Amino acid sequence: MPSPPAQHRILSDRVNTFGQYLLKRYGQRVHKLALNAGFTCPNRDGTKGHGGCSFCNNVSFGPNAKRSPQIDPQLEAGRGVLAKRTGARRFMAYFQTYTNTYDEVEVLRSRYDDALSHTDVIGLSVGTRPDCVPEAVLDLLASYRAKGKEVWLELGLQSANDTTLAKVNRGHGFADYRTAVMAAHRRGIPVCTHFIIGLPGEGREAALRTLDRVLELGVEGLKLHPLHVVRHTRLAIEWQRGDYEPLTLAEYINICADLIERTPPSVIFHRLTGTASKDILLAPDWCSGKWAALNGIEAELHRRGTRQGDGIDPLSQQKLLSTA
Repeated sequence: MPSPPAQHRILSDRVNTFGQYLLKRYGQRVHKLALNAGFTCPNRDGTKGHGGCSFCNNVSFGPNAKRSPQIDPQLEAGRGVLAKRTGARRFMAYFQTYTNTYDEVEVLRSRYDDALSHTDVIGLSVGTRPDCVPEAVLDLLASYRAKGKEVWLELGLQSANDTTLAKVNRGHGFADYRTAVMAAHRRGIPVCTHFIIGLPGEGREAALRTLDRVLELGVEGLKLHPLHVVRHTRLAIEWQRGDYEPLTLAEYINICADLIERTPPSVIFHRLTGTASKDILLAPDWCSGKWAALNGIEAELHRRGTRQGDGIDPLSQQKLLSTA
């Protein structure tokens, strides 16, 4: 198996990745540093619901979920690790854990300003829900872009199917996503859309439909994530009683390759897979590491002789360009 650095170079020849985008723009490695800013979620505090999404144990998505919400110590610890591992000297502050626009604007401003006060932090990537981006928050993010900062709004859509979203207790629908994207784009804020492959009742066709709806609205980035079963979630109970079966690695690889082929080359893939630590992961086993999936996606694209955008038919391409 090739080493990770070689694999990254091979994959990036076929896929427009966020790492390559940052390297071209800034002329050096720039890495995202995941932060926990101490926010919660309206699907946990009772505003939208209690208990969160059926699949969500936030520790599985954000390694900093248990850390102190103080920004400076997290940046200090993270930059040291990444500098040794990758040689990176510039970073993006990734507000990842829970809903990072869900507070008063002045509280948000304080957290974001703390991160940007570090001279080696070139911008923000803010993860949130589509129903938690009011106008005032978008104006705040746009103000940082006006100062020359790299700013991305990361929206957790997960699926474009409202029935699926209700089934996993997501607490929002596709209409919320549409409203958020249009409002962000009016301010020139690029959007990275997250969606999960393999949600209950969904397979390849559902993933392709979600991609089509997202692309039709317009999006600058995509983040793909396999659904994995982790402890202390409703999904874990469903899996244990046989009501949910995760995707196999081969199924996930093939779906990802299909999605990549149908995505315009200008769209940036921020992530192609996701992992969970072994102490909370129940299934599937392959989600404990990323390289099996990344190697497999590259190998499948190589086998097909394709790259990002090769599967777009001319009529679809013309439609996407006309709505861009």
